[in-house]
Amino acid sequence: METLYSGRFLNMVREGGWEFCERVNQTGAVMIFALTPDDNVLLVEEFRPPIGKQSLCFPAGLSGDAGPESEEAAARRELLEETGYAAETMQYLFTGPSSPGLTSESLSFYLASGLRKVAAGGGVENENITVHEVPLVGIEAWLMAQDAAGISIDPRIFTGLYFIKSRLT
Repeated sequence: METLYSGRFLNMVREGGWEFCERVNQTGAVMIFALTPDDNVLLVEEFRPPIGKQSLCFPAGLSGDAGPESEEAAARRELLEETGYAAETMQYLFTGPSSPGLTSESLSFYLASGLRKVAAGGGVENENITVHEVPLVGIEAWLMAQDAAGISIDPRIFTGLYFIKSRLT
């Protein structure tokens, strides 16, 4: 494997004829599908420079970038930092590639339950996260309204809604 660029957070590499990114100093990433006790879905919104606009997503972040931690610990930390909610239960669902044509990064998905609000949320010092508590009933229409308003919708939101709804039936 040939390194084409080394940065603080990413390396650009070539293997054979394939060029892709690798994360530096982390062990993976996590995404948390979360539903509050009053049936609100927790989503986060922040500006994403690569796409040049606001983006809606489930709470997510890197695992191991600040030192050794389990992926479950990273999921609990990211949920708390981004939304201000702590989870009684963090159920591992599966791990898959985040974008297999672009990066070697894997993303582990968790379903959070037994949520209680314990902090303000909004992210850490270099983040400017807006937390949305969206009623599960009618969320698809709300998401389409956000899309019409120019907000980017992470397609993994629909994966999370599948898991949330399947646990309710």
